[in-house]
Amino acid sequence: MADFNYSVDADGVATICWDVPGKSMNVLSMEGMQELDAHVDTALADDAVKGVIITSGKKDFAGGMDLNVIAKMKESAGDNPAQGLFDGIMSMHHGLRKIERAGMDPKTNKGGKPIVAALPGIAMGIGLEIPLACHRIIAADNPKAKIGLPEILVGIFPGAGGTTRLARKMGAMAAAPFLLEGKTVAPAKAKAAGLIDDVVPADELQARAKEWVLNATDADIVKPWDAKGYKMPGGAPYHPAGFQTFVGAAAMIHGKTNGVYPAAKALLAAVYEGAMVPFDDALRVECRWFVNVLMNPSSSAMIRSLFINKQALEKGAVRPKDVDDQSVKKVGVLGAGMMGAGIALVSAMAGMEVVLIDQTQEAADRGKAYSEGYLDKGIARKKATPEKKEAVLSAITATTDLEALKGADLIIEAVFEDVGVKAEMTKKVEAVVGPDCIYATNTSTLPITELAKASERPDQFIGIHFFSPVERMMLVEIIKGKETGGRAVAKALDYVRQIRKTPIVVNDARFFYCNRCIIPYINEGMRMVGEGVSPALVEGAAKLLGFPVGPLQLVDETSIDLGVKIAKATKAAMGDDYPDAAVDDIIFWMADEGRLGRKSNAGFYNYDEKGKRTGLWEGLGDKFPLADDQPDLTEVKHRLMMSQVLEAVRALEEGVLEDIREGDVGAILAWGFAPWSGGPFSWLDMIGAGKAVEICDSLTDAHGARFTTPALLRDLADKGDTFYGRFDSAQDAA
Repeated sequence: MADFNYSVDADGVATICWDVPGKSMNVLSMEGMQELDAHVDTALADDAVKGVIITSGKKDFAGGMDLNVIAKMKESAGDNPAQGLFDGIMSMHHGLRKIERAGMDPKTNKGGKPIVAALPGIAMGIGLEIPLACHRIIAADNPKAKIGLPEILVGIFPGAGGTTRLARKMGAMAAAPFLLEGKTVAPAKAKAAGLIDDVVPADELQARAKEWVLNATDADIVKPWDAKGYKMPGGAPYHPAGFQTFVGAAAMIHGKTNGVYPAAKALLAAVYEGAMVPFDDALRVECRWFVNVLMNPSSSAMIRSLFINKQALEKGAVRPKDVDDQSVKKVGVLGAGMMGAGIALVSAMAGMEVVLIDQTQEAADRGKAYSEGYLDKGIARKKATPEKKEAVLSAITATTDLEALKGADLIIEAVFEDVGVKAEMTKKVEAVVGPDCIYATNTSTLPITELAKASERPDQFIGIHFFSPVERMMLVEIIKGKETGGRAVAKALDYVRQIRKTPIVVNDARFFYCNRCIIPYINEGMRMVGEGVSPALVEGAAKLLGFPVGPLQLVDETSIDLGVKIAKATKAAMGDDYPDAAVDDIIFWMADEGRLGRKSNAGFYNYDEKGKRTGLWEGLGDKFPLADDQPDLTEVKHRLMMSQVLEAVRALEEGVLEDIREGDVGAILAWGFAPWSGGPFSWLDMIGAGKAVEICDSLTDAHGARFTTPALLRDLADKGDTFYGRFDSAQDAA
């Protein structure tokens, strides 16, 4: 079955309809590109055809390119993958350029056939690059539609002409948010920005597209860059105004990426160099830079983790196969604090009936009011409607009455982090809900197996660990206790799918997976401060690694008193094996000083009255004077990276992690682990296990046993193996 269908009506207007069989969203394959190219050839060769409409048979136009296609281009080129990629992508450029020139005379720019893109809904990635090659882009007035070029978010950039066309259509400055930030917008905003040409009522889309085709003149179908006298909006690089634009853009990119994201630099180079040559040469420049990025291991790792693996987890890659659908209809949320209120919000927004329980009606109402405030802000920003607000609030029942939980098929408990308190709540609720109800506890530190002892149905007891704020954080960590059954796992995964977040499933252990890796990162930063390492060096090294926040800022954000609480609980559990006494000297002192982080406007950083950071706190130097000899930047980077990745490896060794895809995706989404690296396992594969062992051995000699090389990592190094070579579940499934 074809991906593109071709027809011609009685008025001589050809329609090329994109409708990939068996998929809810169109994605482009190489075969599909060849079909599109053949249909364009047919239309241009047929004298009876006056023009062409390129549209979709689905509710959306297209979600992008199948990134597996790019991988196949590399594989098919054998020993010369760069040439294979270049040839494959240039063939796409030739096809899109054919649409753009539409058979017109190369000297007079006359005689071409008008080609219009009619977009019924979402048009992203290649789904916008194809329309950008058309002579007119008309979109349906669909408020749910998003239009843009988000490729930069997965480590590449628009490489099918989108970068060159958008920069020449809008100018580098106006195109920057769409190219460098991956911004996507609704049709009306896309028109206002100059991304597309028209927005029309959905039921008039085809008629208006046909009307334009039948009335278009030769001048209407000549792209500005193909016309004589074209000047780039905002100025070309050699123009004074354009020069300032590119200088500013270079500074902005370096400021935002710290030089660790190759795609952003390559994109700017493609625009800068392409703006100084004719259009067809600019496409070749873009193609070369795109291939450069694709050949960089960072882009491959980002694509794998942030696109392929993330999507696989969201579609149920680790869901028990023998359990039927467990979609949640009614959820009970126990505890209406910030976490419980956020869980209630996302559940109600997903269409579930929600019962929000707290000890007092005032507290329960306050938890529900959180949803009201959130939706009011959404309405003010035109991201939500009064009708949506009413629907969400009507779905939430705020009460103190546990009897209201009857009929719930999922309970999510988010009460105080205390085993006794949670056990008492478990017993009370299980006495009310039905025997099939799954009971989930939202905890970041307490062992699930221990908490499940209070349950009469431990096989239906599971951990669901949300990250704060719930409505913004995209990861949910699902934790299996020793007796947790398959239906509980399936229920948790189906619930996470309903609230449109990304799940990972791990086995029970202290701090599970995410906090197990985050805490050593924070502790290593504080440990270095105690050793006299400059706090600015610690924070700067983290930023240069691509982390969104340094370890000192992170502990300020999560609150220092929470760190004290975790340290005390960990010390009580581990006894003489507790490894972080040196860190306690710092964090306990900070707490005693009343510097509890952002919430108290005082922590490792100073804050103004509005809570904005104003710089690192000078008092750190009084308590922990700077050492005369500061460590090398590389050593600080290695300490920060290895403190995390070694815990990830140990989690895999111990069976806490069952799938390295979850380890990589979880690390990026939970605490922003260097997204350019693709995650801890991808990073170790990138540098090689042998190099990793070398770094670990050096750090162990200098700083102690916490950097001891795990046996698994040393085995990979000895055998010249990689994590994805040995443990890639997707590869095994294939």
